[in-house]
Amino acid sequence: MIRGPREKVWESLLNPQVLARALPGCEKLEPNPDGSFAAEMRVGIAAVKGAYRGRVEVLDAVPPEHFRMKVEGQGTGGFLRGEGTLNLVAEGAGTLLQYSGDAQVGGVMASVGQRLLVAAAKQIVAKFFEAFSREFQSPT
Repeated sequence: MIRGPREKVWESLLNPQVLARALPGCEKLEPNPDGSFAAEMRVGIAAVKGAYRGRVEVLDAVPPEHFRMKVEGQGTGGFLRGEGTLNLVAEGAGTLLQYSGDAQVGGVMASVGQRLLVAAAKQIVAKFFEAFSREFQSPT
């Protein structure tokens, strides 16, 4: 649950500066002229660490309720292709984020093993949502 109105959460999810601060390992996230984003990240899973460059596209957007995100990246540890769906549900003064997704990896990164990749992905997602939710906490 994010403490903030759905419209503000929606805007922030599409704001490259906010996303870059919240996404673990993100070094750069810039808009492209076609509406997609160019990303540069450093990711480490077990002994496989590396720099990755990629592209993030937002598809099927229904503001402020839903969008699909497509991610493609390549780097020193291999490649990543993924797609996810994010739904924003207004609940009182907050917004519930519901997500699902799927990813494929290849190269050295794939040698880490499925179980470790799933655990690492869950950890990255959890860190992202923790950092993203801090954007909406009221000052004390």
